Formats: sequence, structure tokens, C-alpha cells
Amino acid sequence: MSIKLKKLDEQVVVITGATSGIGLATARMAAEKGAKLVLAARDGDALDTLAHEMRQRGVEAVTVAADVGEQADVKRIGDKAIERFGRVDTWINNAGSSVYGTNEQVALEDMQRVMQTNLWGVVQGSLEAVKLLRAHGGGAIINLGSEVSDRSVPLQGTYAASKHAIKAFTESLRMELEKDEAPISLTLIKPAAIATPFPRHAKNYMDKEPTLPQPIYAPELAAETILYAAEHPQRDLFVGGQAKFMSIVSQLLPRSTDRLMRAVFFGAQKADQPTSPARRDALHSPDARHALRQRASIAHRVVEHSAYLTAVKNPAATKTVLAGGVLLAAWALTRRPQRS
Repeated sequence: MSIKLKKLDEQVVVITGATSGIGLATARMAAEKGAKLVLAARDGDALDTLAHEMRQRGVEAVTVAADVGEQADVKRIGDKAIERFGRVDTWINNAGSSVYGTNEQVALEDMQRVMQTNLWGVVQGSLEAVKLLRAHGGGAIINLGSEVSDRSVPLQGTYAASKHAIKAFTESLRMELEKDEAPISLTLIKPAAIATPFPRHAKNYMDKEPTLPQPIYAPELAAETILYAAEHPQRDLFVGGQAKFMSIVSQLLPRSTDRLMRAVFFGAQKADQPTSPARRDALHSPDARHALRQRASIAHRVVEHSAYLTAVKNPAATKTVLAGGVLLAAWALTRRPQRS
């Protein structure tokens, strides 16, 4: 069935993990576009500050201090949305965490915490959203996967496993909704490395500070991609051409990609500076020192524009350009001098 999504200025949008990185960028961009917001995160103080910012902008927003790994907390998010706005139009499952280290190094309790937030947060959020969207005429669910939903990496095995599981769950739920002809769009977003405080929030078992592999994309690109899916039904969307490229290459050349990962991704995820014994993280509880940071300080250049996203948003123009390129190449071939 054809799914029609409202314009953002007519929507009530739920965003989890709203006080940092991609979630914060998405909240601010959705506010600029006129959406009503339900903002959820673990840090109540950061949410209060964000709510004040939204009021200063004239945005209707409510906040819910919640841990998406807890089913009761996820239900409270939905209840607050209905209490304040009477419905939900888009639910964005963004909250996530990670831990750096080899699979043998990382404690099982830390692996379980990553899964509780990343996987069960998406599962519980998606099911709550389905219930509300079925009751109020449909809408969109947007789940945050990763480029590692398609291709695992060393030193973040649990994170990659959680994102693989999110992809599998999202695909299964989508097929079930389509069989029911439910008016619900379900999109999986797969970002490449994004210039957020993600490495600072992650727990670290390595001897060096964690860092992001290049290329690194702006969080605003991720927000733009997410909000495009809130208005236009999509199956999957990548953030950054690198994520799309890695997905294709890893499927076509899995063993070659293994060798590339071994050669590059151990060093590419380690910064030069040693990790501190006093280092804090946000795996088990929020770290107020890094709250409300949309971008991290990145030593390398941050990619601010994505040709991939431009192509997705302008498919007709992209097809025209590609067709023109094919015709130009064909014309050039016909103009080549013939060998005698």
C-alpha cells in the first residue's frame, strides 16, 4: 500500500538519545522545520537545558528522562507523547552506546549493556511506536543502524553485533507490517563515522584513546537523512558515500575486506594519546561533562556534504545526469578514429 507521511511542520516526532550527537542534531533540525518534539535521554539535567533551548525557539517540546533499555521507560516516552500531543507521527530510535577493545578483553557485563541500549532500545521503541502509530493513522519509524550493520569491524565487536541485530529486527518487522498493509514506514539509517562525541562516550579497554576512522561526516548530514525519511518512505538510507561503498565491497569481496580491516582498522580506531586511568564514559550512566555536544573536536577534515544524499533526494535529476553521461560516453566512442 502507498504510505503518505506528513510534512515535518505537521508532525509530532519522538527522538531518543536526544541530548548528544546525531540525536541532538536531529532535534535541533526538526525544531527548525516546525515539528513538535518528544525528547528522551537518560540525563534529566541535560534534557531540562534542551527544553529551555526549545522554548526559547518557540518550539513545542516535552522531555522524558528515560533509559531505552528499560521497557517501562520506553512506555513512559509513548505515554508522554499521547498525554501532551495526542499522537505520534515519527519515532526515531537513536540512542546508542559502544565499548572499544577486543572481544576477549571486554567484560560480559559491558557487552550486555551495549546490547541492552542498542538492540533492546530499538526493539522496545519500535514496538511501542507500532502500537501508537496503528492507533493514530500511521507514520514513520526510523531506526539507527550503522555502516557496521553490513560489515563488522575489529575492536567494536559488540557494537557491530548490535547493529547487525538491529538490521535483522528492522527487516523482519518491516515485512510483517507490509503483510498487514499497515500505514507505517520503517527505515534503517546506516551512518558512516560521524563527528560526534561517540568515542568519548564509549567505554575503552584499549591502551590508546578511541577515535573515528576517516572519512568523518557532519552530524547535520545524519540529521538531514533521518528527517528526509520522516517525510519520504524509505527502506534503507546511508549517511555518507563511504558507508554505501563499504556495504557493497564487503558483500562482493568479503575476504578482501577482512584483509583490509585487519590492515587498517586496528590503527584507525586508536588515537595517538594514551588512555587515562581516570577516564570516564557514558556506557552505564550519562556523563554530564559531554552533554549537549552535537559535534566533537575532530583533528581531521569533516565532510559537510554528501553526493549520495543529494542523489537520494533528487532521483529524477540523478537519473538524467547518469543517462547524459552514458550518452556522452557513447558519443565519444563513436567519434574515436577507426584504425585501418
